[in-house]
Amino acid sequence: MLSSNCFFSPTKENEHSNETVNLSLPRWNLSDLYDSPESAQLKTDLIEVSKSIEDFILSCEGKLQEFTGKSLSQAIESYQKISEGLSKIGSYAQLIFATDSTDAKVAQFYQYINEKITTLSSKTLFFTLEINHLSDENLNNKFQDNSLQQWKPFLDTVRLFRKHQLNDDIEKILHEKSVTGAAAWSRLYDETLAFMQINIQGKFLTLGEALNQLSSADRTSRKNAAEGLSKEFSKNVRLFSLITNTLAKDKQLTDQWRHYPRVDSERNLDNRIEDHVIDALVNAVTQDYQRLSHRYYRLKSKWLGLKKLQHWDRNAPLLDDQDQLISWDKAKEIVFKAYNDFSPQLGDIISTFLKNPWIDAKPNPGKASGAFAHPTVPSIHPYILLNYHGRNRDVMTLAHELGHGVHQILASNQGYLLSNTPLTLAETASVFGEMLTFQSLLQAQSNINQKRVLLSRKVEDMLNTVVRQIAFYQFERKVHEARQDQELLPEQIGQFWLDTQKESLGPAFEFTSDYANYWTYIPHFIHTPFYVYAYAFGDCLVNALYKSYQEGHANFQEKYINLLKAGGSKGQKELLAPFGLDASSPTFWKKGLDLISQFIDELEEG
Repeated sequence: MLSSNCFFSPTKENEHSNETVNLSLPRWNLSDLYDSPESAQLKTDLIEVSKSIEDFILSCEGKLQEFTGKSLSQAIESYQKISEGLSKIGSYAQLIFATDSTDAKVAQFYQYINEKITTLSSKTLFFTLEINHLSDENLNNKFQDNSLQQWKPFLDTVRLFRKHQLNDDIEKILHEKSVTGAAAWSRLYDETLAFMQINIQGKFLTLGEALNQLSSADRTSRKNAAEGLSKEFSKNVRLFSLITNTLAKDKQLTDQWRHYPRVDSERNLDNRIEDHVIDALVNAVTQDYQRLSHRYYRLKSKWLGLKKLQHWDRNAPLLDDQDQLISWDKAKEIVFKAYNDFSPQLGDIISTFLKNPWIDAKPNPGKASGAFAHPTVPSIHPYILLNYHGRNRDVMTLAHELGHGVHQILASNQGYLLSNTPLTLAETASVFGEMLTFQSLLQAQSNINQKRVLLSRKVEDMLNTVVRQIAFYQFERKVHEARQDQELLPEQIGQFWLDTQKESLGPAFEFTSDYANYWTYIPHFIHTPFYVYAYAFGDCLVNALYKSYQEGHANFQEKYINLLKAGGSKGQKELLAPFGLDASSPTFWKKGLDLISQFIDELEEG
């Protein structure tokens, strides 16, 4: 039951550490949602939302055609209240499952809530289906009532999918069977990853701890970790291939029924962006592979004294990288200062997160790897999951997820239905927060060598966010397009992975054959197909925004905060217009990519 509102960080291989770090790390307290899975309030809420749904059906089903604008407005308000009630319950189940997916009782509760919400929400499915049955003329007449105008963004978004909508009964069946379809396969994937134990020289580590070793300063440690990971991925590759094949075929069948022209069209429509804009982004990045990643990794191989880099060298620290442990208190201080210096209003929101038990930062067995920010519902507040081990990139991840939290808090005034931001803009605040934090650290650093280290780390993060994510997107397209003809063997999927990795990372690398199975641990492929390009979109967008900020764009902070407050109530064209930016322009993406190239220029000159 992974919510589309749950924003994940780009996949990084240093999300955990196997070092013992004596840090006082916060654990979240979910009691603002519910006290426990046995909570009396949770049971009461389920009963009440069930009753609200029955009342909603009686008052609305089959009647939208004759509703006045005021009546439809009131119906949408009721629908929003029901949706928020279900989401509150679902958010709680998802968050405790993320804390420990290996606990059988937690997994059972998670599945129970998933099934319960699917059953209840299927009863309200008629509402959006009937909205799409309304003629343009009928809806335009309803809009004569001013009370309906506030819901125009919601109605416009629902009606984007109008021509792809199926028969009402088919829509209900697809919705109800999702719990035993895609959701079940996703759960199997998550639990398999959570139970993984990686044998590295006789020591068994979690997946996250093993991945972290790929950024060790010791090359032998990196190689040993890669060998342990390769063995475990190889052992599970048939299962992961089955999951991938099944989900890709399931998506193909649905796409065919809905008449989507390409494998990513549904995601693009959901993001309210045209296929050709994504094509422009992908083409711009792939054409710049040589100027960006190929050039940087040639530099890195020289800095490390290696003729060729292996895949386990990609995240290796530079030889003079003094990545000392950073306490949790210091990390909070760094991130707060970066946001507060930019805008005291954002600093106040950051302070609220850091003072309240809304963050779970302590790594634990069974806990979801990586990081995410979950908005829950506007009437509560977001929660943030991290696995903090005191490294520089952990600080940047904190800045990233707090950016999501800031965005979600500011957009919450839009209400449940209009606060959700399309993925193409969902990464704006998080990536901008990372940029603020990076620039703050860079300006505070007086040592020339350490400035170079900071700059190289930033370039690697940007390459991971832009180049690597576009390579992920290309890999996904190859898999989904090839799966339309026949089931894919693990070797075929692995070859797609190697092809896209070689193309994106360049000739500085010599890939061993075992790297063919490293696609298996990327959760985005399973949970949210074609999510990944949003990171590249967001990074390039932020680079363009930050350049405007540096150039002294008038009232930048005010315009930026208004962009975040809008949530999903406006499209990307309308939101970017105040900054003079247009994502459909051929020059837009070049602005973002030029900043990465500029940083690499500085490293070459240094």
